[in-house]
Amino acid sequence: MYAIVNIAGQQFKVERGNKVYVHRLKANEGADVEFDDVLLIDNEGKITVGSPKVEGAKVAATVVQHLRGDKVLVFKKKRRKTYQKLNGHRQDFTQILVQGILGKGESLKDKLDAKKHEFVIRSKKPVVSAPVAEVEEAPVAVAKKPAAKKAPAKKAAVKKVAKKKED
Repeated sequence: MYAIVNIAGQQFKVERGNKVYVHRLKANEGADVEFDDVLLIDNEGKITVGSPKVEGAKVAATVVQHLRGDKVLVFKKKRRKTYQKLNGHRQDFTQILVQGILGKGESLKDKLDAKKHEFVIRSKKPVVSAPVAEVEEAPVAVAKKPAAKKAPAKKAAVKKVAKKKED
């Protein structure tokens, strides 16, 4: 199940458990936030498209942390005019963790309780593990490479001295 949601002026495709970086939100770290500007929901092949929004749909998320993006350098220059300008910018972001996609009349608490109950029912089967056979490790012989031969040393160049002419 996924949804297309508008968060802080940008559209994101989100699923339960995704971590998404959005523009800085005015919420404290650890706070739960809900976004009701849901444009599309895909529920296992059943697609609901809003006009412009899906009625009653929400995306519940938790603010993980506030951080800043990488520095972007903006460099301007005009040739032969002795003009150049360098500006830097770091965008503020908020990392959110999507808790769930809620339809009309659903709440996140009810949905999470249903998931826990579903998990408990599935996990009633006893888990049987087979004993692991112990394997003895044989010592591994490491072959050594022969030492590399050195090239013979080059002879130093001999400087010739020219004889002086006598007049």
